[in-house]
Amino acid sequence: MHIDASPLDRPPWSTLTSSHSAFAFGNELARRYRPEYSPLSAVREVSAPCLQALSALMRPGEIVGLFNAEAVTTSGDLVEVVHKPLEQFVFSGREIAALREELVVLTEADVPDMMALAKLTEPGPFAARTVLLGEYLGIRSGGRLIAMAGERMKFPGFTEISAVCTYPEHRGRGLAETLVRALIRRILGRGEMPFLHIFSDNAAARSLYVKLGFTQRRSFVVSVLKREK
Repeated sequence: MHIDASPLDRPPWSTLTSSHSAFAFGNELARRYRPEYSPLSAVREVSAPCLQALSALMRPGEIVGLFNAEAVTTSGDLVEVVHKPLEQFVFSGREIAALREELVVLTEADVPDMMALAKLTEPGPFAARTVLLGEYLGIRSGGRLIAMAGERMKFPGFTEISAVCTYPEHRGRGLAETLVRALIRRILGRGEMPFLHIFSDNAAARSLYVKLGFTQRRSFVVSVLKREK
């Protein structure tokens, strides 16, 4: 599949103006997910008018995440709380073998367990209705959700794998690999390309995704922005 650089260079903007527009609100300058789905946001470009438009979509004290090539310089009511380097990986393989494991499709009924797992392991922001953004798969042991992974950002031809996490006492068993393999197969089966993002200092995740056939494509900085008043 030919990779069009443009949508991958601005993944939140690409998704919020296409496949996930129903989960978003905003205008031609700035858009964001509704808070119950995700804190991710996007601007048409990093400029004062676009950042002001983003601020207008936020309540005082509220925070959002913004992807960019570098840390964002803000002014007015919008301030950068923190920023962190992020790496984008795109699947470069042709196919991937499945691993045998009993997987369950997670739904809104599983949200309390998913929220608890995400809170403990911190795979990235996970909100009460994030599960509705795509397909989420889990592994349970004794009825307890011990690992999960799912789909977040989507735009034509591409789906992001996200929220990959495992309870600490169950790590080292290959559960994350099993879940990601299953998601890759599903995404490829729809004729789409899997991609994902990891923090630059996450060496373990980098090793896993390279093993599974992902290639690092580019770097971002994710900035956490807060509207002060």
